[in-house]
Amino acid sequence: MSSDLHLNSNADDQLDSKDEKCLAAAAQEANRLPELRLIMLGWRWPGKSLTGNTILGREEFRLERAAEFCVKRETEVDRRKITVVDTPGWFSAQTTPPDYQQEMVRSVSMCPPGPHAFLLVIPVGMFTETDRARIEENLVLFGEDLWKHTLVVFTWAEILKDKSIERHIRREGRDLQWVVDKCKRRYHVINNFIFGEHPQLPQLMEKVEKIVAEEGGIFTLENESENSQSQAQTHEENLNTSSVKENRELGARPKQNGSCNSLRAMDVDSPQSLVEGVTE
Repeated sequence: MSSDLHLNSNADDQLDSKDEKCLAAAAQEANRLPELRLIMLGWRWPGKSLTGNTILGREEFRLERAAEFCVKRETEVDRRKITVVDTPGWFSAQTTPPDYQQEMVRSVSMCPPGPHAFLLVIPVGMFTETDRARIEENLVLFGEDLWKHTLVVFTWAEILKDKSIERHIRREGRDLQWVVDKCKRRYHVINNFIFGEHPQLPQLMEKVEKIVAEEGGIFTLENESENSQSQAQTHEENLNTSSVKENRELGARPKQNGSCNSLRAMDVDSPQSLVEGVTE
């Protein structure tokens, strides 16, 4: 008799465990955002646009050219609309031009009423004080509240081999730790060479939804500090009075790419000062 009771008790426990999992899954689905709007931030070459392509599941952002303006792309993943805005990447060894910075800030208006999260793409490798300075220099334009809505995405993680990302962050020192701490230690590691059914994307989306839940909504530029507004105004004045040609280019000149004809038209009204004379 006691043995039968013990078996029944185990069966009940298993049922309870299954019920709890079903309830948890139902609650997660009920709280699931019908749309996610993401803005990519980072350097020019080490994986920012590639990460955007990974999220979209196809090559939409061209990797071989130096982007001068924001590009918006959309897709649907598991019955959910995903909007990704890729921004002009900044340079490692020099200050970001004011027109590039102005275009970065414009990315917020391209996904109304505002982005759910910013993905700050950082390649795994050496992270220096200069790298930290570049991040501060560009993210300050959005205001202090941006950090609350930012998730660090580590790319090229294959070089870690058996080392954990946590160990990597500790060993890189205070500059990388400062960035991670500013983002409330929200980070994610992604393999950029997997498209389609990507095993790491659901976790990434869950982390974005957690940011929205914890921060009480989306990011808007109304949260800018007065200091950031003043700095943005200074950048605009510098742009208007600059003697540099309107479609200034730094680094590699954008290459012509015949494959771009197969892509959808950019969902962006590019500012004349940035696109005049540029053939896409």
